[in-house]
Amino acid sequence: MQPFLGKTMSEDQKTHIIKTAGEMFFRLGIRSVSIDDICREMGMSKKTFYVYFASKDELVAQLLHANVAYIAGKMDELLELKDFRKLVSRFIKHQEAEKNDVRRVPQLVYDLKKYYPRQFAEFQEECFKTQKEYIMAYLEQGQQEGLVRANLNIELTAVLFAKIHSDAINDFEVIEGHGHNMHQLGHTAMDIFVRGVLSEEGLKLYN
Repeated sequence: MQPFLGKTMSEDQKTHIIKTAGEMFFRLGIRSVSIDDICREMGMSKKTFYVYFASKDELVAQLLHANVAYIAGKMDELLELKDFRKLVSRFIKHQEAEKNDVRRVPQLVYDLKKYYPRQFAEFQEECFKTQKEYIMAYLEQGQQEGLVRANLNIELTAVLFAKIHSDAINDFEVIEGHGHNMHQLGHTAMDIFVRGVLSEEGLKLYN
């Protein structure tokens, strides 16, 4: 997660705590990282920590919310391209760039599901709504350029793809149980999705 611009000193500190905690959670898992560990890593007192967060539960909830906001920002950048060809190209490059991602996503999801079920459920719902909104915007842009099928039910397609992604994260154990990982799933799902929504002209460009 990246620091946000235009924050007050207090908000900058809060963002820094979220960023540091997020990096530690990715590296070590959520359950194994305590408030003491975060404070020690940042060289600050627990008293200062509690100025910004009432508990670790609240920190986890706000970290997840910040993650969705960060992803939404990246999606906004893609929409600003106003060119569906470039948008699809960026998606493909993003998939390739994440091929060697060493983040322990399964461990994070496991910790969230077991120890922070409420925060995880809220995160899943927020992710679903955000993905649906942006997928619809992308597809509408593609239709305007003649690269997405004109007869495509945009809303239903967006709901379907967002739901598939949400369920895959929630049931990552099934994916791994069949000898695959989340990157492979994301790459395959994106390829199927893109091929399924494109017009003949769009498929020629994609291929």
